[in-house]
Amino acid sequence: MQLQKDLEEVKELLKKASRKRLHDVLLAEKSKIEREIKNQPPVKQKAEASEEEKPPLTGYTVKINNYAWDQSDKFVKIYITLSEVQHLPAENVHVQFTERSFDLLVKNLNNKNYTMTFNNLLKPISVESSSWKVKTDMVLILCKKKKEEKWECLTQVEKETKEKEKASYDTSDPSEGLMNLLKKMYAEGDDELKRSINKAWVESREKQARELPPMDI
Repeated sequence: MQLQKDLEEVKELLKKASRKRLHDVLLAEKSKIEREIKNQPPVKQKAEASEEEKPPLTGYTVKINNYAWDQSDKFVKIYITLSEVQHLPAENVHVQFTERSFDLLVKNLNNKNYTMTFNNLLKPISVESSSWKVKTDMVLILCKKKKEEKWECLTQVEKETKEKEKASYDTSDPSEGLMNLLKKMYAEGDDELKRSINKAWVESREKQARELPPMDI
């Protein structure tokens, strides 16, 4: 069950989280997933039976990371490019929706299976009115908004990340904002970028030292 897997993954992340804000976000997500599991309708036996009737997956599974998205007043639209997907039987493409997530499975496309899972969507969607369409070399997922309002991003995590970055650089001291930016670039950069930042820093300090007036002793 997808929700159970999500719960196990969140628990693992909680064990590793050292920052309080991240820990609080994960803790809230853990509680939310536990509520969703508890509130699921009791159709487990039927679902298991239907799974047994399905043919086993062949090939290996590829996790989809690339996508594009757009929105209208009523829908959030996710575009996933998959070459020749239109030639599959209709039952080989399936999307499972919850109020704040969706899970795409494409089976046996050129001997590979493709999956994409989006958890913690920014706002609730209508499960009953959401759908998907298979087009030429593409799967289009249509998430029906519960409220007709503009989404600033796709997931809650994206929103929190943007707010955190904005807070990091929003400062009345320009030099502090630049220092935060350099620290972020250094932490995320490769060895070559780190060497460049170190060199620029040393040269800047040496230049400042040369430009200081001589001390009058």
